[in-house]
Amino acid sequence: MTAAQVPDPKPSSATRTASSPAATTRRASRQAAPPPPPLRRARRRNAALGLLAWLLGVLFFLPVAWMVLTSLHSEPDAATNPPSLGAPLTLDSYRTFFGADGGASPWPSLANSMSASVLSTVFVLLLAFPAAYALSIRPVARWRDVLFFFLSTKMLPVVAGLLPVYLFAKNVGMLDNIWLLIILYTSMNLPIAVWMLQSFLAEIPVSLIEAAQLDGARLPTILLRVIAPIAGPGVAATALICFIFSWNEMLFAKVLTGVVAQTAPVFLTGFITSQGLFLAKVCAASLAISLPVLAAGFAAQDKLVQGLSLGAVK
Repeated sequence: MTAAQVPDPKPSSATRTASSPAATTRRASRQAAPPPPPLRRARRRNAALGLLAWLLGVLFFLPVAWMVLTSLHSEPDAATNPPSLGAPLTLDSYRTFFGADGGASPWPSLANSMSASVLSTVFVLLLAFPAAYALSIRPVARWRDVLFFFLSTKMLPVVAGLLPVYLFAKNVGMLDNIWLLIILYTSMNLPIAVWMLQSFLAEIPVSLIEAAQLDGARLPTILLRVIAPIAGPGVAATALICFIFSWNEMLFAKVLTGVVAQTAPVFLTGFITSQGLFLAKVCAASLAISLPVLAAGFAAQDKLVQGLSLGAVK
């Protein structure tokens, strides 16, 4: 066999060029192949769950949207049945609530609610944070019994302690005093704050605290510069819940206050009478009183989600 008859073991460039489109087609067909059935089922399930979440969100938002729309109608239009969706909009209900028509102004009551809620929340955090540290990172003896004791204080009906608190406030001369509400709200929210912060602080590695102690840091420095930044979402969630509980409390505020220390929920109960049309005014007053809580929740929504989900995944 001559040299011209010996087959070339390497394919020519023309052969490689001719075969490359086919290989490219096969690779493209493999890439464009439909996903396996389990993946398709997972995608459909996720899409269905997302649609369900949107439907639930719209369902929960509809009453709020309806209340906003009703507050912007006049009283005759708000009282129509079926409701008049295309009625003209007006701010008369909000003007009435804020005292533009010569009525009582809600600003002192709103200021009292803000003062009592903010100060009581600050005091709760100052007291609950060291207690949660002692019950989680440096647990004391029988720390579970201590937590259950805190929880048992929330099982007492509020109305059962109303008369003793009233008699005590009367004897010490603290009726119609905003500081009495601050003390009460602090004591009422302290157990739930200790429970929440204890679960958050239990997720912090003890090695970080030991490293800070080796560097010479004392307990206040550890609490403020090591633990507090890590537990920030949990602290924000606890603060928001305590703020909401204090803002919405009405029973003690109704009985223990009069004019000077009247809070916003108490003002709302006396703002509306049972005579005449009042639906639009009720919606306007409810929205105005709810705005501080909604604003606080919106401002801390990222921290709130992180805090409430902290420790959920082990």
